Amino acid sequence: MGGFETLQSGEQDERNCEFARIVGKSPALEVVLEQVERVARTDSTVLIQGETGTGKELIAQAIHNVSPRYGRPYVKLNCAAIPFDLLESELFGHERGAFTGAIAQKVGRFELADKGTLFLDEVGDIPLALQPKLLRVLQEQEFERLGSGRTHRVNVRLVAATHRNLDQMVKRNEFRCDLYYRLNVFPIALPPLRARREDIALLVTHFVEVFSRRMAKQISNIPQETLDAFTSYSWPGNVRELQNLIERAVIRSDNGVLANPLPTLDANLVGANLPNTNLVGPTGTFKDSQRALILQALQAAGWIIGGPDGAAARLGLKRTTLIAKMKKLEISRPVRKDDMDRLSESRECEPWLQPTAE
Repeated sequence: MGGFETLQSGEQDERNCEFARIVGKSPALEVVLEQVERVARTDSTVLIQGETGTGKELIAQAIHNVSPRYGRPYVKLNCAAIPFDLLESELFGHERGAFTGAIAQKVGRFELADKGTLFLDEVGDIPLALQPKLLRVLQEQEFERLGSGRTHRVNVRLVAATHRNLDQMVKRNEFRCDLYYRLNVFPIALPPLRARREDIALLVTHFVEVFSRRMAKQISNIPQETLDAFTSYSWPGNVRELQNLIERAVIRSDNGVLANPLPTLDANLVGANLPNTNLVGPTGTFKDSQRALILQALQAAGWIIGGPDGAAARLGLKRTTLIAKMKKLEISRPVRKDDMDRLSESRECEPWLQPTAE
């Protein structure tokens, strides 16, 4: 979208530099960027939701960069990385002697972010006992340090992120409903990489440039077969997984040609639990890699093809497309001998479902 692709001079160049790290032109990503541009102008609380590795921290930074608070503090805290007994101190600070080991006064993240933006990553991991204090500071913009009765007032814009389903956590009484509603003022849902396959080639090119420059290696050729393998893969780890695999590929690359790490990866992931799958090795073809990917998705889905949790959805394919690929690749569901009689009596089983020996 124009607001993110057209850079202006001076300060706007610097403010937009973070958007250069958000690579892609898919419709799903465009929707997210439009939401970022719309909410960034306000002081409203933003809740970024998405699977692990989808780039929630990049979006949070982008919101700050194009907001009126740009140039003020941008403070980050991963709530899942801090032990429970230290998280309150990290958020609100403490006075000397407030608890054993508190040998000096500590300023918390809310104070550090005063007049700016505080990004709380993995906010779904905040313990229930601490959630009322977070709610208070969001509503009243005031708090007390541990061991102090003095109230501190702050002006902080909160951006929170989580890979958890907070709505379901509220129903299970694992997350306070009032805090959830306070966080969920403006939700942004990040799409998984499998929902924006149009961006995969751009991301591959981007990460190849980054890592080849970092490793002082010249990568001038990305084979189409390798790009096809990347595009067909389901990417359970999303952009972070792609980034790590490209780093591995650049390390393994010789003669300026990007290596394809996916066949070896798929063999490791699918493993020996799938009988008679003819898994691909490091020198396997794209057809072998595609077959292993489909088998992996089928196994993970319990051999259910359609539906929201079926193999087709995991691969980002239509049900009919996956069925056609299965027939072309001669993929059949393994069936035990004990089930042969039952299957022979059923006229409703899928035509490609053939019994095999154990």
